[in-house]
Amino acid sequence: MAQPHMVPAAHDTALIAAWQAGDEQAAAELVRRHARPLARFLASAGAPDSDVDDLVQETFIRAFRSVDRFRGQCQFRTWLLTIGGNVLKDFGRRAARRKVLPLDEAVRDVTGDPHEHAEAREAEAMLAAGLQQLPRLQREVFLLRAQQGLEYAEIAAALATTPGAARVHYHHAVRRLKEIVK
Repeated sequence: MAQPHMVPAAHDTALIAAWQAGDEQAAAELVRRHARPLARFLASAGAPDSDVDDLVQETFIRAFRSVDRFRGQCQFRTWLLTIGGNVLKDFGRRAARRKVLPLDEAVRDVTGDPHEHAEAREAEAMLAAGLQQLPRLQREVFLLRAQQGLEYAEIAAALATTPGAARVHYHHAVRRLKEIVK
């Protein structure tokens, strides 16, 4: 039985140095060499099959952005898998925040108190009306944060603003919606 080809860590270190010196082929070789093992690791660690490729890409992006911090104290693959594990944890946290149920008739609880249902529909209608009263930027920031679960940096990038400004817009939107809904 043939043994899998093991890549010497020194060779990866040489590729990293070449990439830092501007050799794009060196980066491509690192990706070619480590993408499949990284994908297997992520999949076995619980990444949904449909997201594995995106998580591999995100891992390489983070690794290449911080490659100057790779000191060679471990193999490049070990370092990359550590980053991949962190990417997967971040993905899990974002996914947990994004679990949003649509407020349509198909998901309404019909077994509860009719009075509670009426109050919930009224609150939903007030929230929808309140969202329409918000300035466009506040409404978009609120929806991206509360409904989609995006981080302020992601919101800032999507709306061409700063994370601080996104925080302020979200704060004002929440305050105004609380006043409207009361």
